[in-house]
Amino acid sequence: MTDATDFWPDAIQGAISLTFDDNALSQLDNALPCLDDHGLQGTFYVNPGRSPIWEENLSRWQQASRNGHEIGNHTADHPCSCNFGFSSDGYCLEELTLADIEQTIDQCTAALNELFPEQGGKRSFCYPCYQSYVGAGENRQSYVPVVARRFKAARGGGERPNNPQVIDLSYIVSFAVEGHSGADMIAYVEKAVAQGHWGVICMHGVGGDHLAIETPAFRELCAHLDQNRDRIWTDTLIDVAEYVGERREAP
Repeated sequence: MTDATDFWPDAIQGAISLTFDDNALSQLDNALPCLDDHGLQGTFYVNPGRSPIWEENLSRWQQASRNGHEIGNHTADHPCSCNFGFSSDGYCLEELTLADIEQTIDQCTAALNELFPEQGGKRSFCYPCYQSYVGAGENRQSYVPVVARRFKAARGGGERPNNPQVIDLSYIVSFAVEGHSGADMIAYVEKAVAQGHWGVICMHGVGGDHLAIETPAFRELCAHLDQNRDRIWTDTLIDVAEYVGERREAP
């Protein structure tokens, strides 16, 4: 097995992917301008058509895609555990089947293919609420295989950076940073890079909306990644995942 620090191209010591869930308006207002200012690409996991805010801002998401950001699949309906109380009609993971999950994933894919044709279907998946199962008790099943048949890569939750040599690309671990400072996020980045690993940061709101981080903290993170691009590769989740997959298959 290759030493993790020798896994990356050229003088790169580690990789970082900045990912954002739930197509929050603050991502358009605060995150995307900062990414563009620093020449960084992010991954945005969306639920197309799930709210009026999506329709009102669709052209802005389409511009983000044209600017090179990944628009990823977060399902059409965002199903989470019934325990969360998000659903009033029983549409929650313990009550769903694998067929139900296939339907909401495929509906999202069809919408993204229509709305973002320039991506050519190149996108990753994100598990809503980081949860990857349907059913309960003896009937509980993982839907990771459903995702693996459809996507080269998928993001879940967790705290540790990903060892590129062994991580399951169908459930990539990410660090949810709501409430964290810029220094906290930079420390996570540097820990990942020191190990030769791939750090994936999960964000929701940026300077607003739910599970938010402050905009100055995000700006501090982006500036650090920009200033250290000679040793830290910051890119979309799908682009890093494709490199990881190809590198692992190389002789």
